[in-house]
Amino acid sequence: MAFQPACSPALCGSLGGSREVKHHLKRVIGESILTFEEISTILAQIEACLNSRPLTALTDDPDDMSALTPGHFLVGTALNTVPEPSLAEEPVGRLSRWQYLQQMCDHFWQRWSREYLHTLSTLPKWWRTNATLRIGDLCIIRNELTPPGKWPLARITALHPGDDGEVRVVTMRTASTILKKPVAKIVLLPTAASDAQDAKG
Repeated sequence: MAFQPACSPALCGSLGGSREVKHHLKRVIGESILTFEEISTILAQIEACLNSRPLTALTDDPDDMSALTPGHFLVGTALNTVPEPSLAEEPVGRLSRWQYLQQMCDHFWQRWSREYLHTLSTLPKWWRTNATLRIGDLCIIRNELTPPGKWPLARITALHPGDDGEVRVVTMRTASTILKKPVAKIVLLPTAASDAQDAKG
C-alpha cells in the first residue's frame, strides 16, 4: 500500500497544501516501516521546520534581525529548536532507531529548505534586480550546513558594485558578525517598503 502521511492542519495548511510535504517525505522515508509514534515524531519535527520559515521582515528597523514566520501566527513568536549535529551523512547501520528518525528529518530539511529558498527567490512579486538592492534589506544567507529550523538572517550594510555598475557582492551584518557575500549566496525577504515601491513601479 502506498505511503500516505497524515498531516495536521498546521502542517499542511502552513505550506498552502500537502503536495510538497508528501513529495519529500516519501523520498526520505522510502520503504522504511515506521510505527505510529515514529511517524508522529517525524511529522511534528517537519511541522516545526515548515512553521519556522521566514516570510517577510518583521520590522523595518535596520538593527532588527528577526523575520515574521508562520510560528508567529500559531504561538505568537518564532519557533525555537535546539541545534543537533547533522546525521545526514552517517551510515544507517551505525545509527540507533532515534538517530535514524533524526537522519530522516535532516534529509527532509535539506531537500525542502533548498526548494523553499528557490521558490522565494523566484517569486515575481518579490524579485528585485541587483540595481534595487538597498542597504538595510533583510536577507537569508544560503548555507547548506544550517540545521533544521534555523535560517541565518542578516541586514545588508554596504553594496559593492563592479566596474560595470552591477552589484555582485554585499556586506552584511548578522546578530554576531560582519560578512561579505556574493549576491548569489543570499535571498532577499520582502518588506512593506519594497512592496509599496514595486507596486508604484
